[in-house]
Amino acid sequence: MLWSGWGDPAKARELPEQIRDLLRDLLGVRAPGTPAASLESVSLPPVALSGPRLDALAEVVGAEHVLTGHEARVRHTRGKSTPDLLRMRAGDGSDAPDAVVLPGSHDEVAELLRLCSRERIAVVPFGGGTSVVGGLAAARAGFAGVIALDLARLDRLRSVDAESMVAEFEPGVRAPDAERLLAAHGLTLGHFPQSFEYATLGGFAAARSSGQASAGYGRFDDMVVGLTLVTPSGTLALGRAPKSAAGPDLRQLVLGSEGAFGVITSLRLRVRRAPAERRYEGWRFASFAAGSAAMRALAQEGPLPTVLRLSDETETMIGLAKPDAIGSGGSGGSGGSGCLLIAGYEGARVGDRHAAASAVLARTGGEPLGPEPGQAWEHGRFSAPYLRDSLLAAGATVETLETAGFWANLPRLYDAVRLALLGALGSPLVMCHVSHVYETGASLYFTVVTPQDADPVAQWERAKEAVNAAIVEAGGTISHHHGVGRDHRDAYAAEIGPVGAAVLRAVKAELDPAGILNPGVLVPEG
Repeated sequence: MLWSGWGDPAKARELPEQIRDLLRDLLGVRAPGTPAASLESVSLPPVALSGPRLDALAEVVGAEHVLTGHEARVRHTRGKSTPDLLRMRAGDGSDAPDAVVLPGSHDEVAELLRLCSRERIAVVPFGGGTSVVGGLAAARAGFAGVIALDLARLDRLRSVDAESMVAEFEPGVRAPDAERLLAAHGLTLGHFPQSFEYATLGGFAAARSSGQASAGYGRFDDMVVGLTLVTPSGTLALGRAPKSAAGPDLRQLVLGSEGAFGVITSLRLRVRRAPAERRYEGWRFASFAAGSAAMRALAQEGPLPTVLRLSDETETMIGLAKPDAIGSGGSGGSGGSGCLLIAGYEGARVGDRHAAASAVLARTGGEPLGPEPGQAWEHGRFSAPYLRDSLLAAGATVETLETAGFWANLPRLYDAVRLALLGALGSPLVMCHVSHVYETGASLYFTVVTPQDADPVAQWERAKEAVNAAIVEAGGTISHHHGVGRDHRDAYAAEIGPVGAAVLRAVKAELDPAGILNPGVLVPEG
């Protein structure tokens, strides 16, 4: 993973000259005046942990698994939001952990949490490092130091129960490895978020992830049937049955907890048969409203495709649904007029499901475009973060944000977010798509491009604050699948109200009395 950007550096690509011209002429984007920092030049604070404390950590996991070198600390600094990357490109490593600690077992995690509680050492659980909401930058005040608890060594498939269709994993398994391990049994999770290439299963659970095929396979929290959570107060082992009436489902308390309540050390996940057939295609609708109505019809009447996503007019025109094709020729990667809908079908009886869903899409005004748009999306489905890196290097601030709401409120929510961005940034390019649908509502995923000003981090923070307030005021949720982190914490407090915030603080106090777990993340201040 590139330390100051996304993914494999070998896959990075320069923006075509015509796109640079478009950015300059349309938005006024200019190249940054200073080059990005090198890894070696990133400024880090001195290691705050004392020698005896580092020795104590080493006694638990082995000296070779306690890293204090420059590169290890840089690579565990923050996540992958645009502000995170802008700070790293500027050489600002002020949020770096003092040490990176890699436990090799559940028992080692438990002992580390006991030790860190006694010694007042803050602990940031670290999976793939793909957080985009400030979920990996701990508050330091009142602590002897901060460690990144990297779970990469907890990377095994423990068991497969083919009768129950349940597989047990350790949390450090990366998503591609999980698919490879399950493929040997003819199985799949079917969870493919944009972070798929680098994120871990533990991270998916901790952030309540939702993948691009959620219409067919469900969200990640739908897949979790059991888990084990280590807390400073002890261990929670949850999930004796698929469903239960034995009180509130405490699994739901752990899902989305972002490492603030404990560290997940095992996950029991519902799996599916690997699909025998895949079929992707495109449809065009005259407007975002018309395409949304078609999606609602599929969600409420069926049948739902496995993948269902709709780009608004601007995203369709720019061609962002096909990031690999942007700037490749023609009209600069333009996707044309109207709104592009991608439908994908996987599994058994694909032909029957495709025919039934196509009838609904045609009845609601869709124009079939054939397989090419769907295949192009499938080919480039993980490419957009690489495009963001290229845009940042060219002098544009580009960031994403997302929300969700009920169908009746979705137009109001869409307008509120767009108006907040326009008010905060002047004349940015704002694009949106719907990529997760339910019987009662859907998500909205926005991409924003604007010229960097003299302080691009502060520039985006002002915009983010305005958008957060607009989402809460318009009745949407502050996050559909990115999580809360630090960036959404205050808006999350407004969303759940003072009683909800008090409940979270009470859970935190019970499970983590010393407050060492990801301090400053998720839990609203009292």
